[in-house]
Amino acid sequence: MSAKSIQTTLVHSDYVAPAGFDAFPPATHRASTVLFANTATMRASQWKDKTAYTYGLHGTPTTFTLEGKLAEIEGGNHCLLTPSGLAAIAMVDFALLKSGDDVLLPENVYNPNRELGRWLSADFGVTARYYDPMIGAGIAALIQPNTKLLWAEAPGSVSMEVPDLPALCHAAHERGVLVALDNTWSAGLALRGFDLGADIVMHALTKYQSGGADLLMGAVITRDRALNDRLALAHMRLGLGVSPDDAYLVQRGLPTMKMRFERHDASARELAAWFKARPEIAKVLHPAFEDCPGHAFWQRDFTGAGGLFSVVFDARFDEAQVDCMVDALTLFGIGYSWGGPNSLVMPYRINSLRDQWEGGVLVRFNVGLEDPADLIADLARAFNAL
Repeated sequence: MSAKSIQTTLVHSDYVAPAGFDAFPPATHRASTVLFANTATMRASQWKDKTAYTYGLHGTPTTFTLEGKLAEIEGGNHCLLTPSGLAAIAMVDFALLKSGDDVLLPENVYNPNRELGRWLSADFGVTARYYDPMIGAGIAALIQPNTKLLWAEAPGSVSMEVPDLPALCHAAHERGVLVALDNTWSAGLALRGFDLGADIVMHALTKYQSGGADLLMGAVITRDRALNDRLALAHMRLGLGVSPDDAYLVQRGLPTMKMRFERHDASARELAAWFKARPEIAKVLHPAFEDCPGHAFWQRDFTGAGGLFSVVFDARFDEAQVDCMVDALTLFGIGYSWGGPNSLVMPYRINSLRDQWEGGVLVRFNVGLEDPADLIADLARAFNAL
């Protein structure tokens, strides 16, 4: 029996749980302070070295385990977790760009990434320029001596063009430019970016990896140790820690991710085929369909698709009419993101996101895990609102 006071016992209990517990789920380790065995161990520990622990911000066994699993899925060697997908994008930019540098982004880039590019140009002396996502090897003509980074997105998250990734990467590497790929759409399941030449692959784990539409997180994956160390330095300086509880939830979603992704894929193709047969729809922007820009690249490079695609309404329907249709849906929530169990719909003012856009109103659909027959019936009823 300890001679300590009750107050001290509340902080320093003598009880130690018996060893030998094991279970399928990885343990959730929460910590700000990490304890060292002695001062020599403390002085020898470095936060960059993931063979040891130094401080909660730099990781616990829970976050290290998630990073290792995500790197395996994508075929990388190193992974850094961030509080959101956008935080992952920002970390890459701040790690690799400085005043006087140039970055190239596709015209169909995720809009917050576009806004980040504008901010870099306005306040940080970094030139951000936007290129046609279908330019392929022609990107070489846009690369300047001060171009340090090329962003690619496959496909674009709203207008769904699929770029020629190997051509983009080859042209960039010939001129010493790093390529960062936003691979969120395929979750590393239908496309492995490193195999096509990307140097950095980022994901919004908010989507399929989580699968529950209940958390925000991002990941930046690399193969090269020196490049990872540059990114890790920005990660530390920006204080980009994640909650171990959220990391646990992402780990819980990983075993079912491939099965969920395939169900999203099958249902989305069924709905996309239904849209294609409707006279109200001018174009279906789904990479698996021939009339989607870059379909041939999707066929060559991807092994599947997820639940996200867009449709363009016939020009005779204006924004107000399409909004009425969207409001009439009962099984589709109106909201951003994708990858969760619930279907979503989002009408876009695409002209505000693209410098050049010709066509009718664009609406993006995320097909969830509902029965596709019920979703189609809901759409058919809502189309009466047009």
